[in-house]
Amino acid sequence: MTKLPPFRTGKPRIEKGHARATDELEIPFAVIEGAQRGPRLLVTAGVHGSEFCSIEAALRLTRNPPQNLKGTLIVLPILNMQGFVHRSIYVMPQDGKNLNRVFPGKADGTASERLAHWLVTDVYPEVDAYLDLHGGDLDESLVPFSLFPNGSEASLALASAFGLSIAVTAGGEGYTINAAHKVGVPGIIAEVSGNGLWDDDNVGELTAGVERVMKHLGMISGPVRAAPQEQPQVVKMWVPPAPLSGLWYPAKELSEPVAAGETLGEIRDVFGEVLATIPSQATGFILYRLTSLSVNKGEALLGVATPVTEK
Repeated sequence: MTKLPPFRTGKPRIEKGHARATDELEIPFAVIEGAQRGPRLLVTAGVHGSEFCSIEAALRLTRNPPQNLKGTLIVLPILNMQGFVHRSIYVMPQDGKNLNRVFPGKADGTASERLAHWLVTDVYPEVDAYLDLHGGDLDESLVPFSLFPNGSEASLALASAFGLSIAVTAGGEGYTINAAHKVGVPGIIAEVSGNGLWDDDNVGELTAGVERVMKHLGMISGPVRAAPQEQPQVVKMWVPPAPLSGLWYPAKELSEPVAAGETLGEIRDVFGEVLATIPSQATGFILYRLTSLSVNKGEALLGVATPVTEK
């Protein structure tokens, strides 16, 4: 298989295989079409190849039968195959770039940029909604949350249906969901687990969220596991980068409240001398944090979430 099969044929089916996204990149896929016409939902995982919880959740989705399904479920469970094989953190080994920072990509760019371009030009225009599953990479822990493009009410509705308790309004360029939003496709990133860990509970939290979205879109009619709350808490997030390289000693735990000006942590040298103290520029709580002792200049240290009072 060199291309993805059509997403609508009018016949119930399951097609699985490998598609050639670029000249040098093949990725696995599953296309599951129901007997009745309905929405086309794209689910991706493995944008970051070591976020194993998201990958296992997506792989389990490929086993869904087409019976009683309206529309088509398209699953691309491991976008960053080399990152998965080599257990790389964040980046694609082919070019050392973070795939979730290069969208909409370039047709003549590096490996990650060409993969992003393929998704934006060949895949996104053929779907009606998008879920990008993530799982907390090998060096980060997090509170489960979703991200949606700032100002997209349809994407916020997907976040509400997915059911994670916190939804981050995300602006800026380079993200999968922001590129999808620009071509008219609502989408969210869903983050569950951390440090590359996966188990049935965390994987199940992701698959249950996908099922709730499918129910929301009218793709399935049976009962689904209820979300723990009706609406997520909408927040914005501030992420301080490391001003220099060294050893990272956080002062805050996940979900812990923080006041503006309060110390979030320190970067020290190998002999314990403090090289930099990181103060918070925002009031809120810790949504995720770097868990590795080593840190390099420019890497994200923590995410400080501040509740949004108005949408």
